[in-house]
Amino acid sequence: MDSRLVQFVNCRLLRDHSIVKDDLWVRNGKIENPEKLFFDEKVQADVRIDCQGAIIAPGFIDLQINGGFGIDFSHDIAKVEEGVAKVAKGILAHGVTSFCPTLVTSPAKLYHQNLPRIKCKEGGAHGATVLGVHLEGPFISPQKKGAHPIEYIRTLDEGFQTLMDVYSTLDNVSIITMAPELANAPAVVKELSNRNVTVSVGHSMGDLRQGEIAVQHGATFITHLFNAMLPFHHRDPGLVGLLTSDAVPEGKTVFFGIIADGIHTHPAALRIAQRTHPAGLVLVTDAISALGLQEGTHQLGQMVVEVKDSRAFVAGTTTLCGSIANMIECVQHFAKATGCSMVTALEAASLHAAQTLGIERKKGTLQFGADADFVLLEDDYTVRSTWISGECVYKNPQYNK
Repeated sequence: MDSRLVQFVNCRLLRDHSIVKDDLWVRNGKIENPEKLFFDEKVQADVRIDCQGAIIAPGFIDLQINGGFGIDFSHDIAKVEEGVAKVAKGILAHGVTSFCPTLVTSPAKLYHQNLPRIKCKEGGAHGATVLGVHLEGPFISPQKKGAHPIEYIRTLDEGFQTLMDVYSTLDNVSIITMAPELANAPAVVKELSNRNVTVSVGHSMGDLRQGEIAVQHGATFITHLFNAMLPFHHRDPGLVGLLTSDAVPEGKTVFFGIIADGIHTHPAALRIAQRTHPAGLVLVTDAISALGLQEGTHQLGQMVVEVKDSRAFVAGTTTLCGSIANMIECVQHFAKATGCSMVTALEAASLHAAQTLGIERKKGTLQFGADADFVLLEDDYTVRSTWISGECVYKNPQYNK
């Protein structure tokens, strides 16, 4: 780790919910407070980097990504470590500095083999930080399975014991998506929450009350809002109603992932979500193995996927199954569709994701003492460079610096 004091100048920083003209100071992989440097240590920068007017924003965090660049985390079992590493490296170009590799509904043996091998790992030149696995299933509703194979969907017959029998370990797990209406779900949600696993409700036929009970037991996230859940109804708004529910415990924020790829969620739906509960909105890609590749046939877990006209479908059906959009494309589309500020768009891809996992003091922020994970952007969100722990890990070839 670089012990030199580095000063980034001629830049605009996203800090305290505003974009301000200021310098960024970095040392030993952390963001430094310049007042302490000047008045206490009385030191000067060892290195000054001219950002040429770029915006410096916290590095993006993708909480739901199934793979990319030909890799599917739920299918390529034999070389899963290599697969995670390849995706971790590839997404640096999209400004992503941390992510949660996501496993879709799979047979128990896959979890037993894969989970011990997808380890949390600090990021660097080798790739983005692995924050832990997102287990999307198999404890979901068969009626809202989306691209999840129905033969592997499970119930929680024995409660938490069933969950452990299926997964075998939670050591490298950060998020679990489950349907809140399942029998024994509230007790399982509570146990997972007590173990610091973020519980997300999704792939569900659950009504609002069932969602509220899950939140009251510890659930804090909604998996890809609007997709794979009951549609909003004025007499029972379903899980969508959690965005304005008065049954959410005081002081608790319900966050929700949303796929702003221009396909999964209509621009009007994006505007409704953003204007209703902006503090909870988290941009996720839900990207599949086809990310970064040409159209054609690809893999998602146990299913074959066909990509055509920028849409990914379960082969032979009209069922959408993940996206092929990268995080920058999602940020750009979200900003355009909602007309929101740059601050709002960037925090939806960084700060809110960090808050979802309770790591907002380290990630998703440029506050003093946080990890120096950030991205240099043009005003149109083009990535100029990506930095992890104060080290440049990706440089857009269009730019010299």
